[in-house]
Amino acid sequence: MAAAVGGLLALPAWANGWTQESLKTSGFLTAPQEEILAEIVETILPATTTPGAKALGVHTFIEKIVADCLDPKAQETFKKGLAATDASAKQLHGKAFTACDATQRTDVISRLSDSDKSFFSQIKGLTVRGYTSSEYYMTNIAHYKLIPGHYYGCVPLNK
Repeated sequence: MAAAVGGLLALPAWANGWTQESLKTSGFLTAPQEEILAEIVETILPATTTPGAKALGVHTFIEKIVADCLDPKAQETFKKGLAATDASAKQLHGKAFTACDATQRTDVISRLSDSDKSFFSQIKGLTVRGYTSSEYYMTNIAHYKLIPGHYYGCVPLNK
């Protein structure tokens, strides 16, 4: 757990102002695991008048963070959390997490948040971090400018 926190505190430079195109899938997660993760982040931050976490590719951001910054034990714990989410959906609603509607997905996550606090706390934190450091959020919502002011180098001085 300490290594996971340390890795997240020292996030790589690419984690700030990333775009969906700048992140390529690492192959760390299988396609079904990636789909589960995409639906989890979309359930946490769904699309409204702004794009949701899935549309911005936050799940790819999280996959990259987990693959690059967590130790192997924490990575396995993360994968087990994804599997537990899908198993819980099958038990509660009789279908895979990715096949559930938004209300059912919210129900699954709410129930699991109580029993597996560390996994969902990590997912929620990474989802918010990924969303708020995405290019879309930084430019359209936070109105971040890389260079906040313009420098006028040669200007005439008036007496």
